[in-house]
Amino acid sequence: MKTIICLIGCLCLMNVGLTAQNVSTRTSEFQIDLSDPNKKINSTIPVVSWITPTAESNYSGEQRYKIKFEIESGAPIKNIQIIIKESPESSSRGMLSIEPSTEEEKHKTIIEKNLTLMDGNNVVEIIAENTDGVKTISQRTIRVGTAALSDASKLDRSDYAILFTTNDYDNWPDLTNPVNDGRMIADELKKNYGFKVEVMEGGTQAEILKKLREYAEKKYKPLDQLFIFFAGHGQFDQTFGEGFVVTKESLANDEAKTTYLSHNRLRSIINNIPCEHIFLAMDVCFGGTFDQAVAHRGMEDEVYKEASQAEIVTRKLSFKTRRYLTSGGKEYVPDGRPGMNSPFARKLLEAFRSRGGKNMVLTLGALTTYVEALKPQPRSGEFGDNAPGSDFVFVAR
Repeated sequence: MKTIICLIGCLCLMNVGLTAQNVSTRTSEFQIDLSDPNKKINSTIPVVSWITPTAESNYSGEQRYKIKFEIESGAPIKNIQIIIKESPESSSRGMLSIEPSTEEEKHKTIIEKNLTLMDGNNVVEIIAENTDGVKTISQRTIRVGTAALSDASKLDRSDYAILFTTNDYDNWPDLTNPVNDGRMIADELKKNYGFKVEVMEGGTQAEILKKLREYAEKKYKPLDQLFIFFAGHGQFDQTFGEGFVVTKESLANDEAKTTYLSHNRLRSIINNIPCEHIFLAMDVCFGGTFDQAVAHRGMEDEVYKEASQAEIVTRKLSFKTRRYLTSGGKEYVPDGRPGMNSPFARKLLEAFRSRGGKNMVLTLGALTTYVEALKPQPRSGEFGDNAPGSDFVFVAR
């Protein structure tokens, strides 16, 4: 009898003397061989950690494809199999078996292989079995060929957006344009880019944090993206050396700043949302103080001229993204004329309406070119767990 246990969020232990390890979220299932009822298993589960590719669904224009992964196990690793199939349920197209040779490799080893894949769908399955008969199975899907890369809309991904905008304040001067700016940006994201959008207008600090918690509890796929936008009042406290978002109920004279949403708290909350790719835009005064280490640079788009839309998307989303763009630095920013958008929102709308040009993919590098001439100068940079080479893309539909 063979028992298959699927891992969904947490690991439940059976009464077989099994010791738990931290199992990679990319590991899909493990198996325990209970064919001998007198055999007591006291083992750790082999952990498969993918290095290349990291995403569960991948696209390649070439048949030659490199994979790299690490396997760890408390009990010695007996065998590692690399199996290539057309689908998770189909029979094997080819198999490679690897037996670790040294004692160190039997507990921790990194495998790197160049595979030759067929055009179309390829499922690369890793099976790691230890000496206690416990197996871990982990898979990656690689679609190969021009046809597989022709349409980014077929990628296994979703784009989300949450916009927080406030015109009317209980204790601060009212503003004219944030709510209208948010509505117009939301409309562009839904209509042209297929984003799933929510808009919160006039939210209190508690309501904003509750909504961010909802997004922190969502389940995201590796290529999913989350765009977060704030428009309204902002403040910088020289004594605390920190910037704040002013929410609807914030007091005008609050020395403790307990009625304000601090950038430190906001940065930590957003960084911990389990979405791989997050972009924060802030059209608030002193928004640039969200991160004092401001690094502004464009991305070279010329190298992607010959790449398909889907290949651009998968390349751009290869690394974890925590990027931000604010309408100014340590200064006040204009709200704009009534009914005409703020200068920052006006340029964002202009960028979104460009639909990404020829390839219909608007990158952060392209987006910042629309706002860089504004006065005061917008600020951009990274925060939290951002990885070098990260990006955020708006894919026109």
